[in-house]
Amino acid sequence: MRACLSLMSTVTMDVSPSEGVVRSAGVMSAAVLLSRVTGLVREIVLARLFGASQIYDAYLLGFRLPNLTRDLFAEGALSSAFIPTFTEYLSSKSKEEAARLANLVATALVIVVGLLCLLGVIFAPALVRLFAPGFELVPGKFEQAVLLTRIMFPFLLLVALAAQAMGMLNACNQFGVPALSSSAFNLGSVGFGLIIGYWAAPFIGLTSVDGPIIGMAWGVVMGGALQLCWQIPSLRRNGFFIRPAIDWNHPGLRHIIHLMGPAILGGAAIQVNVLVNTNFASYIEDPLRGFNGPVSWLSWAFRFMQLPLGLFGVAIASATLPAISRSLASGNHDEFRRTLSRSLGLVFLLTVPSSIGLSVLGSEMITAVYQGGKFDAYDTQQTALALSFYAVGLAGYAGSKVINPAFYALKDSRTPMWVSIISIAINYLAASLIIKHTTLGHAGLALSTSVVALFSFVCLFWILRNKIGGVYGRDLFSSCYKIGIASLMMGIVVSLLSFLFGRWLGAGRLASLICLGLSIPAGLGVLYATCKLLKVPELDLAVKAFAGKFSLAATLRLVSSRRRSS
Repeated sequence: MRACLSLMSTVTMDVSPSEGVVRSAGVMSAAVLLSRVTGLVREIVLARLFGASQIYDAYLLGFRLPNLTRDLFAEGALSSAFIPTFTEYLSSKSKEEAARLANLVATALVIVVGLLCLLGVIFAPALVRLFAPGFELVPGKFEQAVLLTRIMFPFLLLVALAAQAMGMLNACNQFGVPALSSSAFNLGSVGFGLIIGYWAAPFIGLTSVDGPIIGMAWGVVMGGALQLCWQIPSLRRNGFFIRPAIDWNHPGLRHIIHLMGPAILGGAAIQVNVLVNTNFASYIEDPLRGFNGPVSWLSWAFRFMQLPLGLFGVAIASATLPAISRSLASGNHDEFRRTLSRSLGLVFLLTVPSSIGLSVLGSEMITAVYQGGKFDAYDTQQTALALSFYAVGLAGYAGSKVINPAFYALKDSRTPMWVSIISIAINYLAASLIIKHTTLGHAGLALSTSVVALFSFVCLFWILRNKIGGVYGRDLFSSCYKIGIASLMMGIVVSLLSFLFGRWLGAGRLASLICLGLSIPAGLGVLYATCKLLKVPELDLAVKAFAGKFSLAATLRLVSSRRRSS
């Protein structure tokens, strides 16, 4: 573990921004992979313990409300507003001034977000009634959701501070430790949750019925604290010691606040749409499960899709933002465009095949990972259905993760804000029509979210291209066309293998594991061979990045020469 951290903290400064992005994306993906794996462990524990039940629906809503802010801060507004400003201070001012800015931001977060936590605890009944009014249709479900929401709301402040620490380390070209902080949260939340919910429950007056879920709620708070504490030693090694400081007139703080307001709205579309869908799902009555089921199925499917989204989209976006910020700070706009284009190419190479794989093999994946305990075959079927529709928008989700920060680096926070607001309105309208006029149920809600994610990315890409005079669009389109062909070939092979294995092996976890163990390598082989045959330039970058080979100058020169010759 220590050797892994050492490797992921190594930074070679004599590389170009594009090289740095590819290398850092590989580092981030390795760390995010561990994070997503531990996240799946956490989800498996919850699924096995509670299944698609009334108490788990209540827990999901209680977690989702503060977790919305987690996604907005950790992968959205705070990073997008703070990292460019903090990077500019490190590059053009002194480290002392950058440290003072960090102290001011941390103090402001404690004051503002702490107040939001207090308000969230006080007005938890109104929040639950707003986002899941259907819970009142089931006796006791509303009250359970209110209690769990109040317990977990302080998680909001802890994760906001952890997000700032992550941004500071990313600006210092350190990606491994902050990316691993999510693993600390996942393991901490499960570990503390099990201890409180089962071992300590009798000593603190919890019953055997409420104890496990209340323990898991407190585990979320303890895990958030661990996520923050995990990064503090690295901050200290980089010379940053967070201390209270207040100066609301500081130009750097005012600039961050100015960017963050629109940035919160700009990055809110996906998460707000998920909350909107939770609202509609709380009214869906399943023939077998009644009102207990659709909320959980959507949550499990969305969490499963976050594996490739975090592994590829978030990792590449986190590595891209500091690089393009430095390009703009030095006035090198062509470097900005090229770095952004290559980042998007990598995103599409990794997410388009992933979306097809999730659609084709979703049932086998969910059977292998979740099924067992109170999570039965019917839950697998319904979760896989939602996952196949969520997967449609995976490239849009991931592409927006890269595009949004580019606007903030250009000091344009209003464009993503307006696109986000329009997306939320479209999703609400689409979800309303789907629930009222179709029989798609919870799967239709997943589809509406995906379509809106693709719409948002296309709008943002078109506006950004016009704003900066192009992003090597012909090269990017050529890569996407080839990636689409390769992904289609992969999908055909994987579908055929899945069908044959299903006929030969039947159902069950062992059969699903065998199917996945043979189908996924075969699909990756077809994808690699087809991309190699079609000369997809991003293929070499991806292979180098995820093989841990960080000296990519020759590869990038080869990619550039191929693109010029084409």
